[in-house]
Parts: sequence; C-alpha cells; structure tokens
Amino acid sequence: MSSLAPARPEPFGARLAAAMAERGQLCAGIDPHPGLLAAWGLGDDVDGLRSFSLAALEAFAPVVAAIKPQVALFERYGSAGIAVLEELLASARGAGVLTIADAKRGDIGSTMAAYAEAWLRDGSPLAADSVTLSPYLGFESLRPALDLAEATGRGVFVLGLTSNPEGASVQHVGGDRSVARGIVDAVRAENVAAAQRTDAVPGLGHTGLVIGATVGEALERLGIDLGTTAAPILAPGFGAQGATAEDLRVLFDTAWPQVLATSSRGLLAAGPDGSALRAAAERTRDALA
Repeated sequence: MSSLAPARPEPFGARLAAAMAERGQLCAGIDPHPGLLAAWGLGDDVDGLRSFSLAALEAFAPVVAAIKPQVALFERYGSAGIAVLEELLASARGAGVLTIADAKRGDIGSTMAAYAEAWLRDGSPLAADSVTLSPYLGFESLRPALDLAEATGRGVFVLGLTSNPEGASVQHVGGDRSVARGIVDAVRAENVAAAQRTDAVPGLGHTGLVIGATVGEALERLGIDLGTTAAPILAPGFGAQGATAEDLRVLFDTAWPQVLATSSRGLLAAGPDGSALRAAAERTRDALA
C-alpha cells in the first residue's frame, strides 16, 4: 500500500491566472432573461432555457476565461431549470472553460456548509469552479465554503463593493473603517494564510472579491487597496451597464491584472447566431487587452 499523500488539487487562483493569460480578462455571463429568450426566438420554458444556455456556452467557451451563469434565472424554472444548470456546468467542464456560479449564497452553520457542499464539493451535480457568496452575516459565516474551496482547488468571490444604489447603505457604513473595507481586509488575510499553508508562489488566491465596475470613487474614499489582496476580482457592470475598458483600468489601477470583467447582456444581445456571439466576445475581450 502506498504511503504517498494524495496530490493537492491545483489552486483556483493558479487556474484562473492561466486562463486569463491564455484567453484574456473577460468573463461571459450566461443570463437567460425572458427578454433575451424572446429576442432569440425561444420560448420562456425549459427547452428555450437549455437551447439558449448551451448555445451561449458553445460560442463563448473558446474565447473567454470563464463563464458565469446567473443561478436565479435557472431556479425560476424549478427542478427542471436546475437540471439545465447542472448540464451547463458539466458541459463547461468538458469544454475546458472555468465556471463561476453566480448564486450569492450566505448563511450560518450547517446551512452554509450545505451551500458549500452543493457548489464546491467534488462530485456534486452543481459543482462549479467557483461561486459568489454574500458575507453580510459576518465574513466568518462563510468559513465552510472558504475551507472547502481551498481543499478542492475551487474558488469563491465574496461581495465586497457593489454598484447598486442600495449597496452603499450597508457597505459604506463606517467611513475609513467601512463594512466593505472590513470584507476586503478579511479576504486579504484569507489569501495570505492560504499561501502560507501551502508555501505557494505569490499570485492569485482562491478567495476573490466582487467589485462593481461602476463604483466610481468609492474605493479611494473608503481607503480600499485591492492591489495587496491577491484576490481575483470579478467586476460586473462592464459593457451594457455602462463601464468601459478604460473606466476599469482607471478604477482598479494597480489591481488591474487581478480583474475579470464580466459582460452578459452586451454579449448575449448579439445572439442567437453563434458566430456573432463569438465575435462579440472576441471584440469585448480584445478591448480589455
């Protein structure tokens, strides 16, 4: 019997960095909104959902670093919609593209552990390469997901600073000791500790942040330094929501190499033709280079 310990999985941060180096800094959102289904000539039903999702994956997989299915838009179809999401995630693994399940899960105790098992456990039908999390029950409430992600070579993206108008009423509270800054500091500490445990070469960690592409001067005003966090940064709001590639470079400054910009409607509006979808992704990706 061999006494060799099982090999550790390749860390999520290393896998994401490699994907970004090869395919650029674009994440394609797969958001099956009813309006987009209609624009593609598809029904607002499970068959339409499946056709839409798999066609988007086929077009985007070769040219983007990751895809990001919006979980809520699959959940609205009930168990049949979840089955489509499971198929999409499995197909993405087969296509060699990283996945970010945009689920924004957050709870305490055994409930948080169950969410972690669903999205981050080896062998789970819903296992993605990473999942978005909400820390607003306290950062340490996310511990089951943080630990399981590290153990399985997966990642998490923690909501840090979002650009929706309501977000400031929670995230900006405290000024230079704001809630958002506390979350960013906790993410930095998580990545530092993980690197020390594994003697990893400095690079992207497994604990990322969601930072809205249109948060404007909030980062500077709240004293948030993203460049020292080793955090992959998921930046929604690029494209149809108004932020340009130049806006992103200015906003993130020294943290720009960590940024994975996400576009959904701006890409999906080019469908349903697969060639047009891929061309839209390539143009958008190249604008970020």
